[in-house]
Amino acid sequence: MDDNILHMAGITKTFPGVKALQDVNLEVKRGEIHAICGENGAGKSTLMKVLSGVYPYGSYEGEITFDGEACEFGNIRDSEARGIVIIHQELALSPHLSIAENIFIGNERVRRGLIDWHRTNAEAAELLRRVGLAENPTVRVSDLGVGKQQLVEIAKALSKKVRLLILDEPTAALNDDDSEHLLDLLRDLRDEGVTCVIISHKLNEIEAVADSVTILRDGRTIETLDFHTQTVTQDRIITGMVGRDLEHRYPEHTPNIGEEILRVEDWTVFSPTQRGRKVVAGANLFLRRGEIVGLAGLMGAGRTELAMSVFGRAYGVDISGRLFKDGKEIKARSVDEAIEHGIGYATEDRKRYGLNLIDDIKRNISAAALTKLADGAGLVDPHEEYRVAEGFRASMNIKAPAVTAVAGKLSGGNQQKVVLSKWMFADPDVLILDEPTRGIDVGAKFEIYTIIQRLADAGKAVLVISSELPELLGICDRVYAMAAGRITGVLERDQATPERMMTLMTQTTESLTAQEPVYVPALEPEHEQEKDQ
Repeated sequence: MDDNILHMAGITKTFPGVKALQDVNLEVKRGEIHAICGENGAGKSTLMKVLSGVYPYGSYEGEITFDGEACEFGNIRDSEARGIVIIHQELALSPHLSIAENIFIGNERVRRGLIDWHRTNAEAAELLRRVGLAENPTVRVSDLGVGKQQLVEIAKALSKKVRLLILDEPTAALNDDDSEHLLDLLRDLRDEGVTCVIISHKLNEIEAVADSVTILRDGRTIETLDFHTQTVTQDRIITGMVGRDLEHRYPEHTPNIGEEILRVEDWTVFSPTQRGRKVVAGANLFLRRGEIVGLAGLMGAGRTELAMSVFGRAYGVDISGRLFKDGKEIKARSVDEAIEHGIGYATEDRKRYGLNLIDDIKRNISAAALTKLADGAGLVDPHEEYRVAEGFRASMNIKAPAVTAVAGKLSGGNQQKVVLSKWMFADPDVLILDEPTRGIDVGAKFEIYTIIQRLADAGKAVLVISSELPELLGICDRVYAMAAGRITGVLERDQATPERMMTLMTQTTESLTAQEPVYVPALEPEHEQEKDQ
């Protein structure tokens, strides 16, 4: 029997104006976890869509052999019938149906022409047990967190007698605990004989779980490395991905920090959905011109809630506290007011809130500052809009055939560059970046870091929220820590170590009152205030 369960040979896939894959070869051994790495736009997801029938036979060139037989899949059902199941990065679950209904949708358990609910729920419960999810199968999917929804997707795949499971960025939106649980599950599936192909930008996870890795670059196969027979390091993978050594994952930068530009005092926010629950409690922080400031914290610490509430009260109820810009108290009671005061916020969910995915690049770039493009009649000047967008496409190295390209067709890294271009065009004094490099590769991350440094060099204050602690320590001049809705401390760059930051990030209310006060810069006693009219 052939050791390889999958052969893909000479795969070439062309879209109008773009050759996404060119003569790509992939071989996957039986019962292994095989990782696929590459920069955004390298062709990873496209290759898996070819394999799974999303792009049907005849729309690409090349050959696919699965378990010794040539395959010509016309759709996803064809590939699933052979035991090949793909789980996309955007989960394909119906939120208003139960777990059991989602697992067997399109594959219903029927008796005498009617759905057999007893069998449906019993088989779903067994599948949930296999994936380690202790939930009643009648629970609605909308009541589950993202980590549990991922497990439901895998249970759904197992219900289809999966032999080759493809996961596209499965841990991109998961916290550390959920990610580790998912990786453990992949190891268990491997032990049961299920072959897994995983696309991921998290090289530490690939190093921990994969048996081999294939690297793609610019739509071509670069090489396949075997973790068991070769010395494979993260730096080795990065070199293959970007075509060069990255001596430093974070660009060197000498800050030019000026005067204070924004200060948040005693900021408290309550949850809009859980009455009486305080999600941010008495937070104090300040930002200075030319400074990159980090905000670290574990999942649920309140980082995004703090940022969104400061940005025109876009989140939360019963918000209290004071906001100062250039020493004067301001009122940012709406997003419009926040933007007028020179505050911008790039959301962590760029696909849902940061971009209009069905509109083109130029419209997305101009969206936050249309008044800057208005002609004498108050209408947007389309020629000026095009010129501005073209300027950002060039300066931000947005890889797209034209600014009329639809934003939803871009890779994650290029979508993030469009989001940043939008806010750079709006020209805020303070820019809050929430998870700016989530789901993008190391090469694109380096470019994003360089853009952040350019913003700081232009005199902006940048607040970066990130779940990747090395990222914050690598690019920030100061880093605040949050835990349970409170600012637990702040460290200068030369003081910040992973151990010290993690200590602050795991502080509890009890430990804060029991220990010596953590270092937070003292608030200035007086500010010039503007009365709320």
